Amino acid sequence: MDDLTVALTGNPNTGKSTIFNELTGARQKIGNWPGVTVDKKTGLIDYKGRKISVVDLPGTYSINARSQEEKVVSDFFKDNKPDIVVDIVDASNMARNLFLTVQLLEQNIPLVINLNMMDEAKRHGITIDAAKLEKAFGMPVTNTVGRSNASVRTLLDVFTSTRMENYNPSEILQKHIDKIHAIKNSGQSAEKIEEEMISARYDFIDKVMSEAVTVHAANQTLSDKLDNYLANGITSLVIMVAMMWGLFQITFNWIGQPVADLLGEFFEETLAPSVAESLAAADVADWMQSLISDGIIVGVGSVLSFVPLIFTLFFFLSFLDGTGYMARVAFLMDPIMRRAGLTGKGIMPLIMGFGCGVPAIMGARALDTHKDRMISILVTPFLTCNAKLPILALFAAMFFPDNAANIVFGMYFLGIAVAIIMAKILGSTTFKGQQSTFLLELPPYRLPDMKTVLLETWDKGKGYLVKAGTIIFAMSVLIWFLSNFNSSGMVEDESESYLKSIGSGISVLFAPQGFDTWESGAAVVTGVLAKEAVVSTMGILYGEDEISAEAEDAEETSATMMETAMGSAFTPLSALAFMIFTQLYSPCVTALGTIKKETQSWKWMGFAFLYTCSVAWVLSLIVYQGGKLLGFE
Repeated sequence: MDDLTVALTGNPNTGKSTIFNELTGARQKIGNWPGVTVDKKTGLIDYKGRKISVVDLPGTYSINARSQEEKVVSDFFKDNKPDIVVDIVDASNMARNLFLTVQLLEQNIPLVINLNMMDEAKRHGITIDAAKLEKAFGMPVTNTVGRSNASVRTLLDVFTSTRMENYNPSEILQKHIDKIHAIKNSGQSAEKIEEEMISARYDFIDKVMSEAVTVHAANQTLSDKLDNYLANGITSLVIMVAMMWGLFQITFNWIGQPVADLLGEFFEETLAPSVAESLAAADVADWMQSLISDGIIVGVGSVLSFVPLIFTLFFFLSFLDGTGYMARVAFLMDPIMRRAGLTGKGIMPLIMGFGCGVPAIMGARALDTHKDRMISILVTPFLTCNAKLPILALFAAMFFPDNAANIVFGMYFLGIAVAIIMAKILGSTTFKGQQSTFLLELPPYRLPDMKTVLLETWDKGKGYLVKAGTIIFAMSVLIWFLSNFNSSGMVEDESESYLKSIGSGISVLFAPQGFDTWESGAAVVTGVLAKEAVVSTMGILYGEDEISAEAEDAEETSATMMETAMGSAFTPLSALAFMIFTQLYSPCVTALGTIKKETQSWKWMGFAFLYTCSVAWVLSLIVYQGGKLLGFE
């Protein structure tokens, strides 16, 4: 039988992704739509002898092609004709959700209207007559409870039995479509046409709902009660900070760091010695032994050992997002960001910056004004992307073992604070423009779907693994080469290497901050290529066998020797200054290239590099020199 193509569309927070994950399971491909950073998710299903390809379109409130998500959905339906389009509607928010439904039907796109979250609608006192709704639209209407696998799987029978060519707009829907076409051709101004079309759509929606939807009196919902504390007033801000603090305690003290320590011991105490012995027994050349054991295993291993922290952090962030709480975080931060010169809509790309700066920079395309886009692009590098996390975790664990989680937590807030301050400065000096509006829906609180949480955690963490297996592998080889060679060939002493020359040249800039060793300078340089390379550089330079002379016990592990060597190069105060500098200085080359691409300007790319480095240098100087004056050195 012929294959089927099914497209899922709907508003954000309607349970669309949960339905997609229930339908497709692990058989998913995730990439980006051409030209934008919005996720492109497709999945395959074999059902009753038919192969069904399911496309999960981005959640959007309309198809006006103003944001990336709207443009993706609009372009998809212009260029593709899937066999079935399923419009996922939140049954507890019918009026808002049906606006997109009506827009799609106006484009002559036949729909299966799926009423999801019927259980929540019932709790809100809402009764929906599916037969009357189907008659009003002239389209098939189904219903699901998104978290129920059995409920969702019934959609497969709909996919394989429904013939959309058998459905046509109802009489009242056709009258509405004719009215919309008449408004479009009225010759009025664009603003007036848009205003009248919106009014006509809501008039039609009100008419449909009056016939098919009954709203009974309902008690205050649990979400409403929780929002009295979690989304209103000073108490909600205190709770938000406490929850984020708890998240870092879980990541760095209770789960993530202990597992990371075990993984680090495996690389340093088991894998590296075993490989070294095998290579020596096979009479492999000394330089190759050094490359594999000192360069690749030490370099890549030092980054991979932080994988548990990355996955732990992303798991709990995805979990909180699934509960609906992360939308409250954006809501709470909105007025703060507005005072800083950013619009509320600008929060969303910045939140992406906690994962990776590249999609966050590209995500600024969704903002409405040039000012908003530029400010968002230029302040995103201050946020703590997952590539900076290993640097902070390494130094916090080594120099502040009793307060590691608090130190890293503070670094995250430092990045946020600097981003807000610089947004205010840039907004009031370099850029001027009109503020845009911000639409944010607060979904009801719910227990997250664990399959969705795990898939999102894997999708985000996988990027870190891929980078470790490609970019960091290449960087580790490059760092090993630079630390073992000069113009005369291979050297036995790193102090004669290319890397020493590079590091020494840059390290003089950091004498006022207390970390003017050539190793620190080298790490700063490699960190511009990739932030993870800071840790692998430290691992290679401070983890070499020659530092064993500094260790008290010749039997110490490489990790202990590295700690001993770094302890002689840094004090807690200079280590803190180094953490602040690496937290704030230049984006990596990939992010810089993205800035060039998004701004279409070498000038702005150069500005981003210079001004972030300057801010980082000044703040790390203030912390170090201020700490010395206060007697902390």
